[in-house]
Amino acid sequence: MNPNAKSPIICFVGPPGVGKTSLGKSIAKSMNRKFERISLGGVHDEADIRGHRKTYIGAYPGRVIQAIKNCGSTNPVIMLDEIDKVTSDHRGDPSAALLEVLDPAQNKNFADHYLGAPFDLSDVFFIANANNLSTIPAPLKDRLEIIHISGYSEQEKLIIANQYIVPRQIEESGLDFANIEFDNQCLSTVINNYTRESGLRGLEKQIASVCRKIARQYAEGKFDSSNLMKQLTPEIIQSHLGIKKFGEDFFHKESTAGVSLGLAYTSFGGEVLAIEANLIPTGKSKLVLTGQLGDVMKESAQAAYSYLKARHAEFGIDRNILLSNELHIHVPAGAIPKDGPSAGIALCSAMVSILKNQAPKSDTAMTGEITLLGKVLPIGGVKEKVLAAHREGLKRVILPHQNKADWLELEAHSTKNLEAHFVKDYSDVFALLFEDESSHLNIDATQNILKDVLAS
Repeated sequence: MNPNAKSPIICFVGPPGVGKTSLGKSIAKSMNRKFERISLGGVHDEADIRGHRKTYIGAYPGRVIQAIKNCGSTNPVIMLDEIDKVTSDHRGDPSAALLEVLDPAQNKNFADHYLGAPFDLSDVFFIANANNLSTIPAPLKDRLEIIHISGYSEQEKLIIANQYIVPRQIEESGLDFANIEFDNQCLSTVINNYTRESGLRGLEKQIASVCRKIARQYAEGKFDSSNLMKQLTPEIIQSHLGIKKFGEDFFHKESTAGVSLGLAYTSFGGEVLAIEANLIPTGKSKLVLTGQLGDVMKESAQAAYSYLKARHAEFGIDRNILLSNELHIHVPAGAIPKDGPSAGIALCSAMVSILKNQAPKSDTAMTGEITLLGKVLPIGGVKEKVLAAHREGLKRVILPHQNKADWLELEAHSTKNLEAHFVKDYSDVFALLFEDESSHLNIDATQNILKDVLAS
């Protein structure tokens, strides 16, 4: 409506394979503009953005000017891929050079060293994408309009696979002449047993693998046009893809003393973390943390431990057990780095469980930051975490009370068969996990009997 308006610098943030780059192509197509992609992953030289001065041997213009030259337009849509993976070294900081490129107030006179004259970038529509916001410098992040692209549920993957992935892979495998059909049962087998991801890349690889193997069988003469396989079954899928990579059940699905289930959000989507705790009688109190935890997660564990030391009586924890045992916390898998504050209440629950020698209620996963006074603070990535719990077949999730709005925004198929509990304090978490509802009923009944006796 206003041709002279400055376009915002959009940044899509989400796990790999959810369609961030494809979304940029669709925007360019809808605006009838040329599309060009600049990959910033691993860029560590400022000259890649600003260009080299012509006095240097082998000088070349910056990537932005090269992109404009390649597409032959001064108002294209330029996708800045992997903006969170820009690094810096002694040759300068490329993210600092991007500040001028992406600032609508400055890029009207962008100075490329190779051109040696100001170049107007104000007509270019820049779209960035990233997997993780934490690695983007704050001044650069301030210039971006952040749009979170969440992962896909199983139902969404089924629809996308039926409409796009399967027809494309059948065509690329040369099986257009054959009436190959992947029904929903086959696709569910691939989704649940061979891929555990938020995006679609792994799913497309597995479907492509099945199509190539069917094409190879046809090329070997094992099928002809009269008896060529038309309807695939889960058994045929398994024969092509081999042993299931992911089992039917989560390895800590059964309730065990000293084990709590946390929900984590990584750059690859949501994950269910089994947090294990064990007591070692050493005669002194000590906290040991393993599982390649980051500093923030270690501090969450220390905060939870200090909270329990101060409030042990409230949770029925024997003080002598707490002070005479080494408490060891481990988060599998040990080879994968983990960080973030959102495992706070799960770490605390694992400690309570082993100190009381009582298993928490089964099929329950939780997420939330814990403070030194036991308050539960809000977290991010609710959809990915809920999808991870749904994928593992869990029945209940415990979320911070301030994330209730995020839960209400989720689609019905994402929350199907899941019961959500919203908590403000760790005492609410303890009541959900360790207190028996029947004991509450008995206490209430006893109180009513006493009231009647006193009244009479």
